[in-house]
Amino acid sequence: MLVKEEVCKNLSDEEIIKKSLLEIDYFACLYNRYDKKLLRYIKRLSMTSEEEANDILQDSFIKIWRNINNYDSNLKFSSWVYRIVHNETVTHYRKNVSFGKNNTVKIDNSDNLDISEDDDAGNNEEHYILTHKVLQKMSLKYREVLVLSFLEKMSYTEISDVLKIPEGSVASRINRAKKMFKSIVEKENISINE
Repeated sequence: MLVKEEVCKNLSDEEIIKKSLLEIDYFACLYNRYDKKLLRYIKRLSMTSEEEANDILQDSFIKIWRNINNYDSNLKFSSWVYRIVHNETVTHYRKNVSFGKNNTVKIDNSDNLDISEDDDAGNNEEHYILTHKVLQKMSLKYREVLVLSFLEKMSYTEISDVLKIPEGSVASRINRAKKMFKSIVEKENISINE
């Protein structure tokens, strides 16, 4: 029995978790609620192909299902899910770097970034491409905080939960990452409207 979308919309994450432990079909509610956001996050963080990003997403949801009993209800469920996806993405990224795979990916504009909402469509696409070029040049440590803060719109507390670092470290990493981003933009002579 598949759970109807209307039923899923009216349930909180915690209610869905409880129901999915009794009836597996409810897990589809969580999948449908988070799959697009998480896929976008994976692509932004790892700069992988669509196919690799989907593989990471599937592996992540398997881990989420296997570990759902370990979910700490003191954390936001979304932070816990992002933490699992983050770990899977970083593991994939490090494995590919250690095997010498090229992480430069043709940029697919199908999930335009929500960086500057005031831009018209043409400028937004160009902004997306240029932003990704700069992000690709940054180390994962700094790229991840920018992606979580500015693209995923997470608070310092949520980022702290995802990365398992203190909020003060989140703030200093974001500050360093913004300086690094600006430095790359200036060094590469890239024009991005901030």
